[in-house]
Amino acid sequence: MKIKFHHIIIALLLATTGCKKDNYDAPSATLSGHLIYQGEHVNVEYNQVPFQLYQPGFGKTGAINGTFDQDGAYSTLLFNGNYKFTIAANQGPFLWKELAGGKRDTLAITMSGSQTLDIEVTPFYMIRQATFTAAAGKVNTTFNIEKIITDSNAKDIESVSLFINKTQFVSGNSDNNIARTDLAGSAITSLNNISMNVTIPALVPTQNYVFARVGIKIAGVEDMIFTPVTKVTF
Repeated sequence: MKIKFHHIIIALLLATTGCKKDNYDAPSATLSGHLIYQGEHVNVEYNQVPFQLYQPGFGKTGAINGTFDQDGAYSTLLFNGNYKFTIAANQGPFLWKELAGGKRDTLAITMSGSQTLDIEVTPFYMIRQATFTAAAGKVNTTFNIEKIITDSNAKDIESVSLFINKTQFVSGNSDNNIARTDLAGSAITSLNNISMNVTIPALVPTQNYVFARVGIKIAGVEDMIFTPVTKVTF
């Protein structure tokens, strides 16, 4: 059987191209940092607030997706090159800059090796000076709330919640708390010296500590903003 010469050439080109695609190095540059407001971490619910990275001109139009940790930390592996970072609309308990026509702003990032980059946002509220103690089978907390956004973008507090859990993952998710207590926003008469408590349920297996945090549910906003997770021993 005769094999045409140009068929051999095409087969060799395809084989060479396939090898090149299979032999790309894995991404090795780490981009990491935190959500911050004026240098302070913005605490959110684990794995619930997403971000997106785009690499223009690389032949890939889809986003590289990631999420933030409880303390607002993020980390992702990338190739060296130019990227654009953004947070999609209606995500997070904060405002992200928008351009004319409601288009989301992007942050230009140039990767040339690993780097740390904190992401500045403007939260609707911040929880200040939170303290947690345990006594008489309860976890008690006292804190202040600061309203950050006061212009036409301002939003009301729907509710404030105190959560406790056996592990360091603490949030309104039913898998991430063993007890909670809620305070309606309409019941808050002052943003200073707010006190709440929650009963510690029976712990199996027994342990002499829980992890606690306070979260604010903002009207019309899906994601809550939290205090840092605090270990409370009793």
